[in-house]
Amino acid sequence: MQFYDVIENRKSIKQFKNTPIDRDKVARMINAAMMSPSWKNNTSYKFILVDDPMQKEELSNAVLNTTNEASNAIKQAPMAAVVVADPSLSGNVEGKQYYLADASIAMEHFVLAATNEGYGTCWIAEVDENKVRNTLSIPNDYKVVAVTPIGKSAENPQQHPKKDVKDYIFMNNWGKPYTENDYHLIQK
Repeated sequence: MQFYDVIENRKSIKQFKNTPIDRDKVARMINAAMMSPSWKNNTSYKFILVDDPMQKEELSNAVLNTTNEASNAIKQAPMAAVVVADPSLSGNVEGKQYYLADASIAMEHFVLAATNEGYGTCWIAEVDENKVRNTLSIPNDYKVVAVTPIGKSAENPQQHPKKDVKDYIFMNNWGKPYTENDYHLIQK
């Protein structure tokens, strides 16, 4: 897939086929995550890949969402990835904790690579951190940032409608739309 096709094709998948994950594809996904930038190149994040059914069950029980979709997705998918980060290995400037950015960029690289490899994912951040920590024996100095199930999609959800660029991209000043006359060129 071409880069922009990968971005357009990425969707939140919550239903998965029971198809094994190809380890070569996982290796490429890991490599993509490891190429992500981080605060002063400290790489504060780590990934834990989970394919053990009992551990996936425990992870699914840690999901705090109000529906069961995300929880069931973790159980159903052949694998889940958990990204954690150590805040002490990243920056904290004016209250902005950059470990969250470090781990999120790495997870997004991983998710986009998964899309390119033909796998679906679903970013899940609303979890009981202590349950995840206990399930996966994560050291206390690491924070759980996100979880994603990984697998072949058993659904084809519709893309959300595109947002109007003029409401989200400004040029030079707040409220001045990017390319006032030509912003419609972006709306393909």
